[in-house]
Amino acid sequence: MIHRIARSLFGIWALIVFIVTLVLAGTAYYITFILASDKKAPHIAHQYISRPWAWTLFFFFGIRLNIKGTHRPDPKKVYVFVCNHQSQLDIPAYALVAPNTIRFLAKEELTKIPIMGFVIRKLYISVNRSDKKARARSMENMMSSLNEGISVFICPEGTRNRRTDNLLPFHDGAFRLAIQSQVPIAVLTIKNSGELLSPLRPIELKPGKIHCTWSSIIETKGMSETDVPQLKEKVYKIMSDNLH
Repeated sequence: MIHRIARSLFGIWALIVFIVTLVLAGTAYYITFILASDKKAPHIAHQYISRPWAWTLFFFFGIRLNIKGTHRPDPKKVYVFVCNHQSQLDIPAYALVAPNTIRFLAKEELTKIPIMGFVIRKLYISVNRSDKKARARSMENMMSSLNEGISVFICPEGTRNRRTDNLLPFHDGAFRLAIQSQVPIAVLTIKNSGELLSPLRPIELKPGKIHCTWSSIIETKGMSETDVPQLKEKVYKIMSDNLH
């Protein structure tokens, strides 16, 4: 009981830190998207706002990253990044671990959040998963992002996994995108973030270490639509093995 109360109090502290830094970061994003060109703004925002913001959050949260794997993405190349999703701590972890400028695929309802919604509209690619036409538009937007030289980051589970011991079934979108664009897939596995920030009680937070593992880059050149199931199964096995 005392342990849960302590985690809740620390979670309240973390929420205050998040709100204060969100206002500051939101102001910086707003200025960047006014002054910088459409081509440069995403790169400036990722390197000079998103990553420092993520580092600041983890500093005050007492979160450390343990990054493993020799097959790390080349910052000068474009990828379809895929990763599992255990808690809200994953988002700043993704920003810190990925050296490339990235656009996340996010649920459309997140664009309605004050300040954060502005950031998502400018930096993310939103999708209404219940609308078939909206899903098609999001695929087109992701293809455009890759053509612009900005990588796309997708959680193929489709939502936050409330179980930390296994993966949810994968959706096809990330793998279809990689094959259609002939862009390599960078596979990242996150472990322990769901233990630090409870997916069932999101106000309960504790300091600790998040383990991030890069696996071998998977080339998609020469693949076709018929290879989507095998590619999806291959990535699922890689992540599952890393989790265990």
